[in-house]
Parts: sequence; structure tokens; C-alpha cells
Amino acid sequence: MSAATPRRPSGRPPSRRRRMSRAERERQMLDVAEEVFGERGYQATSMDEIAERCGVSKPMLYEYFGSKDGLLVACVSRSKAELFDVTQKAMAGASDPKDILWRGMAAYFSFVDAHSRSFSMLLREPLSAPPSAVEAVEATRRQQSALIAGALSTFAPGAPAAVIDAFTQIIMGGSERLAHWQTQRPEVSAEDAARHMTDFCWNGLSPYLPDAGEAGPGRR
Repeated sequence: MSAATPRRPSGRPPSRRRRMSRAERERQMLDVAEEVFGERGYQATSMDEIAERCGVSKPMLYEYFGSKDGLLVACVSRSKAELFDVTQKAMAGASDPKDILWRGMAAYFSFVDAHSRSFSMLLREPLSAPPSAVEAVEATRRQQSALIAGALSTFAPGAPAAVIDAFTQIIMGGSERLAHWQTQRPEVSAEDAARHMTDFCWNGLSPYLPDAGEAGPGRR
């Protein structure tokens, strides 16, 4: 054996990097894309940068998502599924009807806080996003609206359908604006935002609540 020949430790096979499964690779791409979209905004984001950060070729990125539009839609669609899952599970774990609103709000604001940059980007640049992404965002709103309306009907059974619809829209719009406000202020936690929104909604719905009591949900 010549001196230039590298020695390999006896009994140890050469190390190999484990290949990612397609699901793992897709999850990695979406994680990176969400980060870059949040940093740059939709228009300024390039597929080259996302591919470079992922350590893959740009053609592979196109193979998975078809286009930058398709990648953004995939990011929004994933968030839609995750948001529904966390809020639904949180509300299902409520000990009584009064607790449903608080748990749902806490789950929503915690989720948005964890995805604050991409969330802010979607609110900041709705007109620059492709129509398919705008529709994906609207689908998320419809999904959350149905969840909220169902919860309101549960703990405010005396409220007319028109009131339930109106409060659902107020909660949706107010929650988005409050979340956007909260993500710009490090001193305000997601729990603080959830409590503000819960108190606001609880007071507004109080005429329709059978036993609201003095202390609203979230007051521990």
C-alpha cells in the first residue's frame, strides 16, 4: 500500500448520508420556502435561493411544485391543515363551553406567532400573490369561519343565526389584525393577544350567554 493511499478504520464501513424520503424532502422544501417568502416577500423570492438553501437543484424544486406559485400555494395549504388541526384539538379539549373560545384563540395566536414572518407577508402583500395563493388563503379563512361559527353556536345557543354569522366575521377580521399587530411587538405574547380577543368576544356575546359570569375564559 502506497503512502498516498488513505487508510480506513478496520471494521467500520464508510459513512453514508441517509437519503431523504420524498415526504421528508417536500417538508424540508416547504420549511425553507416559508422562511424565504417571509423574509423576502413573494415577488422578491427566487426559486434559485430556495433551491440553494435546501441543497437541491432548481429542477427538483419545479418537479415537486411546478412553479413558484405552486410552491406558495403548497405552503399556504400546509398551514391551513396545521392550523385547523391545532385549533380543533385545542377546542375539543375544553372542559366546559366557556373554555372553548379561550382555547381556540390561544391555539390560533400561538400558531400565527410561530409562523409570524410568512403570516405577515400574506397580509402585507395580498395583491402581489398569485390568484391561486389568494384563493388558498380564502379557503383557510372559510375553514376557520366554519370552526368558529360552530363553537359560537355551542356556547351561545340563544344567539340568532345572523348574530353568529356577524360575530364569526368580526372574530376572523379582528383576529387577523390583532395577530399582525402582535407580531410587530415583541413585548406582547401570543397569550396576551389571545386574552385580548377572548375578552372582547366574550363581552360582546354576553347578552346571548346563559351563564357567562363575571370572569371570562382565559382568566386563571
